[in-house]
Amino acid sequence: MTRRPDREGREGRDEDPDRLYTLTGGRSRPASDAFDLVTLVVAECDPAPGMSSEHSLVLRICQRPTAVVELAADLGLPVGIMRILLCDLLDTGRITARHPRTARKAAQLPDPAILEQVLVGLRNL
Repeated sequence: MTRRPDREGREGRDEDPDRLYTLTGGRSRPASDAFDLVTLVVAECDPAPGMSSEHSLVLRICQRPTAVVELAADLGLPVGIMRILLCDLLDTGRITARHPRTARKAAQLPDPAILEQVLVGLRNL
């Protein structure tokens, strides 16, 4: 992403609306609510010929689990635009998304009554 001075002469991000419009195909909202800032994204395949450079970069970066906010920062894109691009990849099965809190099922968490008993026991030591 190129940098150019803003109206006051300071360098700022180039958020050319035409470029962002082109990246998203004119969409202003993602197709689903599957992504929030901390959703972890993992690539399921390598970039394919003919993919946009942004989609290819996402797949390269996501060889390891990466948060949506990290992807947006790495690519220098607004989070809303990143969510739209990620929905494209999710719809085609090229990525998987997992929210860190849903990684553990509620059934796997200890019973609160047992935790309370442990806490009381520790206080009595």
